[in-house]
Amino acid sequence: MSQDNEAVLRVIVVGGVAGGASAAARARRCDARAQITILEKGPVVSFANCGLPYHIGGEIEERSKLLVATPELFWERFRIRVRVQHEVKCIDRQARTVTGVDDKGQEFKMPYDRLILATGAEPFWPPTCVTSATNVFQLWTLTDMDRILAYLKQRPAKRATVIGAGFIGLEVVEQLQRRDIAVTLVERCDQVLPQVDREIAKLLQKQLEKNNVNVQLSASVEAVLTNNQLATAVKLASGSSIASELVIVAAGVRPRTQLAKEAGLTIGNSGAVAVNEYGQTEDPLVYAVGDMAEVQHGVLNRRAHVPLAGPANRAGRTAGSHAVFSSAMANGSVNATAIVRVFDLAAGVTGLTEKACIAEGIEYRVATIQATHHANYFPGARGLTIKLIYSPSSGKVLGAQAVGGQGVDKRIDVISTLLHFGGQVEDLANLDLAYAPPFGSAKDPLHMAAFAAQNDLAGIPSLLPSDADLSGYQVVDVRKSDELKTLPLPGAMHIPVDELADRWNELDPLKPTVTVCHSGKRAHVAACWLRGNGFKSVANLNGGMSIRRLFDNCSLPGTE
Repeated sequence: MSQDNEAVLRVIVVGGVAGGASAAARARRCDARAQITILEKGPVVSFANCGLPYHIGGEIEERSKLLVATPELFWERFRIRVRVQHEVKCIDRQARTVTGVDDKGQEFKMPYDRLILATGAEPFWPPTCVTSATNVFQLWTLTDMDRILAYLKQRPAKRATVIGAGFIGLEVVEQLQRRDIAVTLVERCDQVLPQVDREIAKLLQKQLEKNNVNVQLSASVEAVLTNNQLATAVKLASGSSIASELVIVAAGVRPRTQLAKEAGLTIGNSGAVAVNEYGQTEDPLVYAVGDMAEVQHGVLNRRAHVPLAGPANRAGRTAGSHAVFSSAMANGSVNATAIVRVFDLAAGVTGLTEKACIAEGIEYRVATIQATHHANYFPGARGLTIKLIYSPSSGKVLGAQAVGGQGVDKRIDVISTLLHFGGQVEDLANLDLAYAPPFGSAKDPLHMAAFAAQNDLAGIPSLLPSDADLSGYQVVDVRKSDELKTLPLPGAMHIPVDELADRWNELDPLKPTVTVCHSGKRAHVAACWLRGNGFKSVANLNGGMSIRRLFDNCSLPGTE
């Protein structure tokens, strides 16, 4: 706290929303005398940008609900001055001033003792999507949202194209469908939601298609076709065109670092501003927080760019404290924990995915299980798929993904907590989780994933990757006969699990063997039975046929 004989500390925060607004409010709570000013480029200082798609779809009915804090509230409650539509153009670190232009086009210059940058991120526009058409939008600010709604009020659309199948793109698709707008989703990658692994993405794709979304994957936009300043179609590199009355570009974001660069501040390898654990840049009087700044990735143990609201808020709080106290609790690591709803499904991710492990050269193992989100005998139980990723040498959990109708958030948050403390598969297996039939199971799906991983690590039995080539194995399908009709596995020997005790001697114990069922549960029982009867090499197909069917070209070679 400032003392009476000390000069009043001048704190300028550039940018509001999550990081900047949190930093300013925290600085005030830590120092009642500091002179704190927020300079915000846009017309609104603090709004819930994550809620924008849901107002477009009408799920959040009142626009005012998206306004987290107004300039009036900042002044009345915190005595923080907010200057909206004040864009900072230049930072003079030697003179400790910022210079910019206000809403009237007049230049202003302000001195600071501490400067907190929170300029955020900006949407990426593929060059082929740049157009002057009045019905092509991004969705990043309240102004963007207002423009979309105003356009739809003036020209109700029946067909829309969303470019980009990340978190924002998927949310926009869902909400446009709520407005009875037929949507085509275009994604240049070969899966929706590139932040997860392909089998998890495939489940989301099926959900999109079930809700009549036209999903175009591995599709690059060649041009947005226009007529009289209106987009009429999106032309793909394949040559096909998608008729559209509304186009929303959600092709990702990148950190907004130009102001920091011009001030001579270091940009990290991730492309975001390099900061320490308190949000300080190389200039100890200048901080950077939120989507423009790097964070410490908890699993990779290095700096990374993770543009998410939670880390931005926490980083702002730390920087606000440190700016006025010169001390604070350090920012914790970030596991890139995220979740999205796609109609009746949710998908969540934390830590490393399988493809991230491959890209980083990290050894890993995978256990995929399917269960219900609460006791299956209790009404309303819904399916839940969990993919757990862990180290084969230490058993350390590296990450997880989950998809299901309910309970995804709970499980992903638990694993993110485990990651924060460097937990192992054994720790997950021994967690004491709340149980009652309406909420979970005595053996929670997280326990089941951990048990499967424990068995895999111990080789009792090991798990074979879901998309493995099975041509060198004696494949034993232990499902019931009627299951084979709807989802066959050509070339496998069929022995239902309940007949295996009498028929196991029909198999060759010297051959490498893999057991298969729908989800892996019965196959585990079968594999244990065979191991107990002298089979030396037995594996269980990870996730069973329900997961294998999500991969392309996974039949037994030469048996189709």
